[in-house]
Amino acid sequence: MDLASLLYESARRFSDRTAVISPNGASMTYGALYELAGRVGAFLVAQGIGVGDRVGIVVPKSAEAVAVLFGILQAGAAYVPVDTTAPIERCWRILNDAGVRLAFVEARLAAALHEQVDTATSLRLAEVRPAGTEPLQHGPCIPWEAVLEHRPIEPRVLDPDTLAYILYTSGSTGHPKGVMLTHRNARAFIDWCSDTFLPTPEDRFSNHAPFHFDLSILDLFVAIEHGAEVHLIDDFVGKSPRLLAQFIQDRRITIWYSVPSILALMARYGRLERIDASQLRLVLFAGEAFPIPDLRHLMQFWSHPAYHNLYGPTETNVCTAARVTINDLERSALPIGPACAHCAAMVVNDNYEPVVGGEEGQLCIAGSSVFQGYWKRPDLNEFCFIERDGRTWYKTGDMVRHDPAVGYIFLGRRDRMVKVRGYRVELGEI
Repeated sequence: MDLASLLYESARRFSDRTAVISPNGASMTYGALYELAGRVGAFLVAQGIGVGDRVGIVVPKSAEAVAVLFGILQAGAAYVPVDTTAPIERCWRILNDAGVRLAFVEARLAAALHEQVDTATSLRLAEVRPAGTEPLQHGPCIPWEAVLEHRPIEPRVLDPDTLAYILYTSGSTGHPKGVMLTHRNARAFIDWCSDTFLPTPEDRFSNHAPFHFDLSILDLFVAIEHGAEVHLIDDFVGKSPRLLAQFIQDRRITIWYSVPSILALMARYGRLERIDASQLRLVLFAGEAFPIPDLRHLMQFWSHPAYHNLYGPTETNVCTAARVTINDLERSALPIGPACAHCAAMVVNDNYEPVVGGEEGQLCIAGSSVFQGYWKRPDLNEFCFIERDGRTWYKTGDMVRHDPAVGYIFLGRRDRMVKVRGYRVELGEI
């Protein structure tokens, strides 16, 4: 099943249930979300967008933005999300590199982005206007009304190996590189999440991660598959420990997922002793190491949820996972756990031969969630994959050792990449 079918099935089963709640509190049901996605998909088809084309998303979070994302998938295209807070030059560089033919943009960004567009480029811009916001008065943008006037279409039936999205990560050359992920790649991870965390229609997922960050795949698609609610968090609330803690209480969040640094800030400054988080059943974190003192502090306030440390680069999404226990708080660092059911892991030396016992080495991952390669970067693709035992393995660049009792222990990086709030950042790009 492709990703667009997740919304189709949930709209059929849960039409009147709330699907997405925007940062301003506005909500959209599954039926309305599916209809709006269908109109977006029909608009794209009318614009000549088809299977394999790339469509940009340069808009802040809203229920309408989620509908646009699914509309792109319904048309058979791949979505390319871009950070709206990044310099406009970087936004354009990503859209241009991906060969995006059409991009959905927020009205305030349209003029600035249009100025970046080369006259030889055929990129078109279409407005996304969340409910309650003012219409675009002028500018080089297809108005939102022109998108909505199309009659909804049903999702195209797609081969699982069709490109679903491209997420751009930091590049060592100073230019971001596009990670190509197919419907099969995403579904392997989504299915593992479903089997592991057992979500239900009664769950309320937080969405702290921006759409251009791979953590959002769990927030959006796992929730949508199971008819649950997705509560979108904007940049303003997302950077305030106190507001985030209050958000968990007010929205009665049951499944939280973020980078550890956000949880650490909430533990320190969120006044958690005043927060009722009794409905919270899962606390998931990924993207960076969680300092043990901060995690201990957090678990003192919230002792009832299950904690899971998830590991994996954008190229594989989550590929190892560890359930965190009280005993783990006595360690110097949290284990990242054994390989997930949809992945295989191997630790190799500098000659790419498997190490023995618990020796240190580079972690390599194979399996259905491993990406298809970097967009238009054959040099990187040749370097980052190895063939062994009839399988293709991705070299993560992360150094680990294996402990039979707890799985893999993360030791550091082989390159000059650093982590900033869960993002892998190459010093060369800075």
